[in-house]
Amino acid sequence: MTDSSLPPGEPPKIDTTVSHSPRIWNYWLGGKDNYQVDREVGDQFREVFPDIVEIARSSRGFLSRAVTYLAAEAGVRQFLDIGTGLPTLDNTHEVAQRIAPESRIVYVDNDPVVLTHARALLVSAPEGVTQYIDADLRDPETVLEAAGRTTLDFDRPVALMLLNILGHVSDIEEARSIVKRLTDALPSGSYLAIADGTNVVRGPEFEAAIAIWNASGSVPYNLRSPEQISGFFDGLELVEPGVVSCPNWRPDDHESQFAREVDEFCGLGRKP
Repeated sequence: MTDSSLPPGEPPKIDTTVSHSPRIWNYWLGGKDNYQVDREVGDQFREVFPDIVEIARSSRGFLSRAVTYLAAEAGVRQFLDIGTGLPTLDNTHEVAQRIAPESRIVYVDNDPVVLTHARALLVSAPEGVTQYIDADLRDPETVLEAAGRTTLDFDRPVALMLLNILGHVSDIEEARSIVKRLTDALPSGSYLAIADGTNVVRGPEFEAAIAIWNASGSVPYNLRSPEQISGFFDGLELVEPGVVSCPNWRPDDHESQFAREVDEFCGLGRKP
């Protein structure tokens, strides 16, 4: 079953003369939903900071392993993925529903480019539900109300996915408030997954590349320390190995042979 909460009317027009962060990220992941201007900015970024491609792939790997853990080991059947971006390989619903076809997934984004591709996300297993909501992370109450109206049961555990989205909230206290308001609404046994860029592995290079990103017209992004990312999990029980660089979060035997730290840290916490 699929559903959506997309605004009526004509699809939003896409400006192909201005780079766009979801399309640049899509380019780094090897996707095709991008334009020349996105590839140019993506290449400029990569020249300054070659690790960005590995970071993009490491973040996607964490998503896949975290959702696999949640569905297969923790028994979670409901997922709230905020800031989902453009669809690519192994989206949250694909990973979860391979393990548990009855899983219910709500994607949330407010990006006009992502909206035009939202239908591609809405390909659910027939036993489950996949919904797309046009809403803003900075308005948690609206997100929660829309997600609970038809899809998620907030009396049962929910996995909240916040991957590469909190860095777009410049004020750390505002970001903490958003996370707290979201997790406060979740029942015991729910989980929070976070991944975001850091500046501790190759900080100066990443900071220089972020300056290019922020000057390109893309939504500004702020790097955070691992300690700041850990702070988002206050009051939750961290799943081992805690907050670590993405390649080091439960890699399989093959991945562990090639794992090296990159400036993208992640973690998964359980609400008691």
